[in-house]
Amino acid sequence: MHVRVRSIVADARKPAPGGGRRFLTTLVLAGLAFAVLIGLGTWQMQRLEWKEGLIAAIAERRAAPPLSLGEIEAMAEEGTDIDYRAVGITGVFDHGRERHFFATHQGRTGYYVFTPLMLRDARALFVNRGFVPFEKKDASTRPEGQLSGTVTITGLARPKLAEKPSSLVPDNDIAKNIFYWKDLDAMATSAGITADHVLPFFVDADASQNPSGLPIGGVTQFDLPNNHLQYALTWYGLAAALVGVTGAFLYRQNRGSRTGH
Repeated sequence: MHVRVRSIVADARKPAPGGGRRFLTTLVLAGLAFAVLIGLGTWQMQRLEWKEGLIAAIAERRAAPPLSLGEIEAMAEEGTDIDYRAVGITGVFDHGRERHFFATHQGRTGYYVFTPLMLRDARALFVNRGFVPFEKKDASTRPEGQLSGTVTITGLARPKLAEKPSSLVPDNDIAKNIFYWKDLDAMATSAGITADHVLPFFVDADASQNPSGLPIGGVTQFDLPNNHLQYALTWYGLAAALVGVTGAFLYRQNRGSRTGH
């Protein structure tokens, strides 16, 4: 009888079949998850460094003296980033070919007015002259803002978009002259300007260009989201939590193996 009892107790203390395999599998999966979480956190730290560098570069470009149009063109042809670089340009606005980009400004709905500035060599450069409210879309409602003759504009160069930024962005309504994304080719074609006569970038005019008030210049947005540190801390925190949970699991397993429970 005593022998039988000892046998039953010994059997109870033996690990369940496959327990060692499950234990090892749990450790491997935890290790892989830890590596992924650390990798994501490190990637976000790298993104943080990149974003801070970009913000600093934009601030430096904005503060620099304006470059000439020729200098900006040469940089673009070389593949140098021209985004947010200050530039000065001279030409004549062709107001009859305005294109309108749907936008909001200081809580109001309306449009950014993109007008081709005709250069001396007959090429066109689309200039974002600024914001007009919804009811001022028609240029005839704001004749005082339609600058005539040769003008000199200062602003920031903005690169041409290669494609629609997101599938969530509506398609441009060419028939109604309403653009939801800045498709330079479509703007030029719809305005009757051939591709070989359009410069491959835009310019956002600054706030000093229109003393009459409309369009409201200086609408370039500089608020670049920079939440990478928060994201990194989240991933690292999850990695730390995983270590804690795994450690507790190992402790319970080890304690159970010692006590036989």
